[in-house]
Amino acid sequence: MIAPIASVMFLGLVLGLILGYAAKVFHVEGDALVEELIELMPGTNCGQCSFPGCSGAANAIARGEASVDCCPGGGRALAEAIAAKMGVSLGAGGKADSGPKLAQVAEHLCIGCARCFKVCPTDAVIGAAKQIHGVLHGACTGCGSCEKECPTGAIGLEPVPVTLRDWNWTKPALAV
Repeated sequence: MIAPIASVMFLGLVLGLILGYAAKVFHVEGDALVEELIELMPGTNCGQCSFPGCSGAANAIARGEASVDCCPGGGRALAEAIAAKMGVSLGAGGKADSGPKLAQVAEHLCIGCARCFKVCPTDAVIGAAKQIHGVLHGACTGCGSCEKECPTGAIGLEPVPVTLRDWNWTKPALAV
């Protein structure tokens, strides 16, 4: 009984040491700018920017293949932060920030075709075939992929409702 346990433990120790040594020898340094851009991104990997996740968008921005305002989920604040990090100006042609949005299902139009929850990257759409679907607002990123897939137009993106928890009173303009 002790011999098999000892042999598996010894094998695990030897293989762990080999893997640790290989990780040190074959370590590849990543691009520091890309890592900083990934840290700035929202991290939802929604695909609204047409890149495979936030790391793909950060790589494209660092290589100059995408504009600094390519992430709709991050809004204007993210575009300004990336522009400052890259040392470029955002310009007046930047996208207007319409604020965060969430998917809403019009229940009277939903036919239960189940196309929407198959394309949702965060599994925010709930329901089953031939049943009315709903959206978990805590999981929805507002990417719009379900809206594009819905054949009846039952899903639409609407601004996040303001509640007491996230309401902010805008500062009044200074009188001159």
